Amino acid sequence: MKKDNQSCLTEIVLLGFSDFQSVQELLFSLVLIFYFMALMGNSLILVLIFLSPALHTPMYFFLWNLSFLEIGYTTTISPKMLVNLLLEKQSISFWGCGCQMCFFLLFGVTECCLLCVMAVIKPLRHCVPPLIGLGDSISIFTLPFCGSNQISHFFCDLMSVLRLASTNTYKNEVAVAALTVLVDLTPFLLILFSYTLIISTILMMLVAKNRRKAFSTCSSHLTIVFIFYGTVIFTYIHPNSAYSVDNNRFLGLFYTVVTPSLNPIIYSLRNKEMKAAFMKSVARKQFFLR
Repeated sequence: MKKDNQSCLTEIVLLGFSDFQSVQELLFSLVLIFYFMALMGNSLILVLIFLSPALHTPMYFFLWNLSFLEIGYTTTISPKMLVNLLLEKQSISFWGCGCQMCFFLLFGVTECCLLCVMAVIKPLRHCVPPLIGLGDSISIFTLPFCGSNQISHFFCDLMSVLRLASTNTYKNEVAVAALTVLVDLTPFLLILFSYTLIISTILMMLVAKNRRKAFSTCSSHLTIVFIFYGTVIFTYIHPNSAYSVDNNRFLGLFYTVVTPSLNPIIYSLRNKEMKAAFMKSVARKQFFLR
């Protein structure tokens, strides 16, 4: 008889979008395009901020870190997903699944904290240490897994893997819900409260041009906040009776693949200072090529 903390599984089959065979090639193309956009957009931001002394300010320090996290966040998921979309058997090793989950949580929780820092008044008092999410993934992979090895997802999603455990997982599910409230819902509410104060201040501005500029800046950040926090909260905070495989897969596709590609466009590359830094870099390159 095996000990409770041992697993019979050597690999996990990721069913992903296997029930949508007719659109596998389309999905591959879309994921590849969004992943390429995420890599190029966020890498451009990293390079521009690094090379431009004018952008060496606290605001761009946060944006640099956000882009770094976005690259790590989507790279944890997208390459394996792209490979699996081309294969008949879509799988990942058991311990590879554990590593994917750990890095996904590390980058995801850190991004939650960073967005909180960028918005909340006196933010460092409210944000959660990014390593807190790793405890959940480690505790899950110490459970016995000796039953089915198939999950209806395209990556090692926390709740999907948890449902494979050959034991009662009620405590783990409560821990996941608590983690989501702590690192997603709480910062989300703090950000909304902070922006309520900010918007009330903007409305008192006498100059219309200044109001428009302030609202433009706030709307960019709020767009990212609602996309990122909203999809994650909806995915991980709901009763089991409301669980939908299709909803979770498509929401997961959105926050792991689409959002990292939109962040550079919405958040940074529309910024005048970033545009100026880009044009200076292009001009400098042309000068050296002459």
